[in-house]
Amino acid sequence: MTEPSTPAFLMVLTTTDTADKADTLARGAIEARLAACAQINGPVTSVYRWEGALETAREWQLLLKTTDERYAALESWLVQAHDYETPEIIATPVTRGSAAYLGWVAAETAE
Repeated sequence: MTEPSTPAFLMVLTTTDTADKADTLARGAIEARLAACAQINGPVTSVYRWEGALETAREWQLLLKTTDERYAALESWLVQAHDYETPEIIATPVTRGSAAYLGWVAAETAE
């Protein structure tokens, strides 16, 4: 039996409260070569519990395409660049994708 390998590519989700902040985070991650592409969706409505109270907020979602190798640096950068006390940062493995696109992601995020 073989152990599952770490996925080489990830899609990282985060949210913020304005379109301008989403654009700033997206551009910053791309400029730093921490992600190859960032898609901004919104506004979306988020419902969550924060500090014991039920909250509803209008947010913008960012979906960042990166490699497993660059994830730690991307997460660290997002924590520093984000103005939320506890920003949502969730990485989902890419289990399949076109070789050309994934090659482009790897090239664009290379240090």
